[in-house]
Amino acid sequence: MSDDRLTIAGREFRSRLWVGTGKYKDFVETKKAIEASGADVVTVAVRRVNVTDRNSENLLDYLDPKQYTILPNTAGCYTVEDAVRYARLARAAGVSDLVKLEVIGDERTLFPDTAGLIEAARILIKEGFVVLPYTNDDPIVAQKLVDIGCPAVMPLAAPIGSGLGIRNPYNLKIILETVHVPVIVDAGVGTASDAALAMEYGADAVLMNTAIAGAKEPVAMAEAMKYAVEAGRLAYKAGRIPRKLYATASSPIEGML
Repeated sequence: MSDDRLTIAGREFRSRLWVGTGKYKDFVETKKAIEASGADVVTVAVRRVNVTDRNSENLLDYLDPKQYTILPNTAGCYTVEDAVRYARLARAAGVSDLVKLEVIGDERTLFPDTAGLIEAARILIKEGFVVLPYTNDDPIVAQKLVDIGCPAVMPLAAPIGSGLGIRNPYNLKIILETVHVPVIVDAGVGTASDAALAMEYGADAVLMNTAIAGAKEPVAMAEAMKYAVEAGRLAYKAGRIPRKLYATASSPIEGML
């Protein structure tokens, strides 16, 4: 699988597991979990993590920029204006022009404000950002985001941090069939089997945070997720057998005594 690279907007990524950096007990645990995950894309919430003041302890002090792609995200932003501002701050601080765009529409469910998301994406794309939008599992919204220039889409599997796994596999499959850009399943993964299933459906990558950081043993869970994503991807490429109602003998009957 070493040559099975993910390419987005001309950028190549080795791992198909992307990880977040929130909810760990400290930066040391964060670093250990990221290393165990094998991920080379690490998301950082610009609004909640100090990435602009280099004079204080900083998560980026624990991550080698030569080893990881730091993906700033606009988590916690409820308006177009806030999301755009924090994306601009990350780029001005020299973090990246690659941005995971979130515009949240509801405080309780943390579902995206899809109208605001499309508007913010359009603004940032015009300013030269490479926008990876966190969206719901609506195929129409996903296609609209692609149409305005997003080089990938990031539909949720379930509400952020819920650990419910993929709640609507049918919508996810429609998105995978209809948008011709990488699809990164983002939010709602609870355990390794959820990640493997997303990859078996044909997702190009999985992004997660709480499933690892909230586990009893985050470093061990990070390693489990690494293998789950790899196994799911390999199974997808290998091609599963068809589901059948009745049994099919696994041994041939020809030549039986």
